[in-house]
Amino acid sequence: MVAKRRKKFRRMRGSRECGWGVFHRGKGRKGGCGKAGTGKRAKAKMPRQGEWTIQKQGKYGFKFLGHSVEKICINLKTLEDKFDSWVASKKIVKEGDVFVVDLPKIGFNKLLGAGKVTKKLRINVDFASKSAVDKIKSAGGEVVLPQKETKTA
Repeated sequence: MVAKRRKKFRRMRGSRECGWGVFHRGKGRKGGCGKAGTGKRAKAKMPRQGEWTIQKQGKYGFKFLGHSVEKICINLKTLEDKFDSWVASKKIVKEGDVFVVDLPKIGFNKLLGAGKVTKKLRINVDFASKSAVDKIKSAGGEVVLPQKETKTA
């Protein structure tokens, strides 16, 4: 009877860790996991040795830098296109001769400057591009951004 052999194409060729992660690294069968099967070679992997301790101990991997704010953007052109429907549904309120737009209530937190502004607008928003702020100011409106907190020592 012929002995069964594993097919070579099933052995994750080209994969650095072969599915194991940091350790093992495709060394073949070395007698189990961890320190099993090291026998008289175990002392070579003791913590006093330099590179082994660096790899085995301590933290490694990616450093989590905190959650980034997802920016949901709207252009001035889209704002102008949807203006009448948002006034009808009272998402935009008129105070005197100025229309007040609260973009976070509508679902946007960044204003971009593509398009033209034809009305006086006061827009409350978390982020705005410089071109958007300039276009709204030239039309007689204003953009209200949140104040940056400065720490006093």
